[in-house]
Amino acid sequence: MKNPFKELKKFELWLWITSAVVVCFSFAFSPDKDPMTLCASLIGVTALIFIAKGYVIGQAMCIGFSVLYGIISFRYSYYGEMITYLCMSTPIAVAAVISWIRHPYKDTPEVTVSRVTKKQMTFALVLTCAVTLAFYFILRALGTANLIISTVSVATSFLAAYLTFLRSPYYGLAYGANDIVLIVLWILAAIEDISYLPMIFCFVMFLANDIYGFLNWRQMRKRQEIL
Repeated sequence: MKNPFKELKKFELWLWITSAVVVCFSFAFSPDKDPMTLCASLIGVTALIFIAKGYVIGQAMCIGFSVLYGIISFRYSYYGEMITYLCMSTPIAVAAVISWIRHPYKDTPEVTVSRVTKKQMTFALVLTCAVTLAFYFILRALGTANLIISTVSVATSFLAAYLTFLRSPYYGLAYGANDIVLIVLWILAAIEDISYLPMIFCFVMFLANDIYGFLNWRQMRKRQEIL
């Protein structure tokens, strides 16, 4: 792809610009400006619009976002988020990049959307439960802030990342659930430190992008199966 932004539809371009503007405004009005938070948020909303289109560049950008977000989470003692993104989301994003590169839709930059079988979904849910249970005890031992919410975040994040690897449209719903959990987490953080306000708006826009991603991927799958 020469310039992926030229591939965006009008609505997608509007969604991306709106997401970036909202993030920048929240940063501008934050009394304690954290450049890393702004950078992570902008990379994140940009990555999601391309993931919603099924472009592998979006997954590649997610790797950068995961690293930055892990560092930000560490600074606020959200060890669940840190471990999830650095030790789980980042490796899965790398695997997803490889998977998407290997499964292009014909001669386009678009990934081939798959249908997850009942067996695959059952395995995903069982694995998610096992990972979540293990992380609960790890996070409790580390003294993670807001332990229960952080544990729920691990569950939704892992399931979403796994469905992304499987190239399923339902990744959007799982990430949407994770966005809601993270909005709550960062509201709690912002109550104590207003500099984390941009993270709240970041995940609000993440939620909008993930909902669009789910809807668009379903349309992509229908179109790919017809052609």
